[in-house]
This record gives sequence, C-alpha cells and structure tokens, in this order.
Amino acid sequence: MSFTHLDAAGRARMVDVTEKTPTVRAATARGFVRCAPAVVAALRDGSVPKGDVLAVARIAGIQAAKLTPTLLPLAHVIGVHGATVDLVVEDDGVAVEGTVRTADRTGVEMEALTAVAVAALAVVDMVKGMDKSTSIEAVRIVAKEGGRSGAWRRPGE
Repeated sequence: MSFTHLDAAGRARMVDVTEKTPTVRAATARGFVRCAPAVVAALRDGSVPKGDVLAVARIAGIQAAKLTPTLLPLAHVIGVHGATVDLVVEDDGVAVEGTVRTADRTGVEMEALTAVAVAALAVVDMVKGMDKSTSIEAVRIVAKEGGRSGAWRRPGE
C-alpha cells in the first residue's frame, strides 16, 4: 500500500492537488466535554466565573477551522467558506458539533475536527477552575460530502 503523504524515499510531503478540480465539500465532526454536575449547572444558569463559555468556545472553534494548516503541517491551505460550531449543554457535559464547507480541491475533514477539538479545549479552559477532571471525549468525523469519494456518514450518527 502506498501513502500519498510519503515520497519514494518514505519522507513526508504535502500531496500536490494542483490538477484537481475544485468541488463543493463539507465535513461534520462531533465531540463531547464531560463535566461535573456543578459545572453543568453553572453552564445552564450562566454562572461560570470566566463568562459565556459557549460563546467563547464557538468563536474559538470557528477560528481554529481557519487556522488548521498552521497547526497541521501537511494540511492544505484552503478556503474555509463556511464554518459553524454548535454547543449543547447536556446532563453530563457539553456536546460539540462543527461543520466546515468549502469549494476547493481537497476536503475539510481536518478543519471540522480542529474546530471541534479547539471548541472543546476552550470549554475546558473556561471551566477547569471549577472541575479539574473535565475531559474531552470522542472527537470524530461523523459525515462528509463532496470530492472523489462522495458522501459518507458514520454508522449510528
């Protein structure tokens, strides 16, 4: 099996997508921030000492999607034409979902994953003083569309 991120000598390289035709693509990722009941209560009533956790996390996730190639050395610089990050407080923490869209030569799965991971990190940062055991779980791609491989949805999502 050959990997497109390796040259003939086995060295890492950025895949050349110059000849690919831009197409509309999207990817959605999800993750979860597990929090103590006291943190969930504070998130629900808006009493987290650092402020509006969900607003900060939403903006952090959107910004992160746009910075993905800065963080991941082999990720392509692409136009992030749309990015949404939604956070929902649940009984045992915060569900995070991010969707990124583009019309470009390569997919946005890494951008969606980065958006969710950084939004989750922002939640942790905002509540860590209340609960040091807060953790991030199950960051994963749940759907993608466009490109050569077409649409895909994670079973059960």
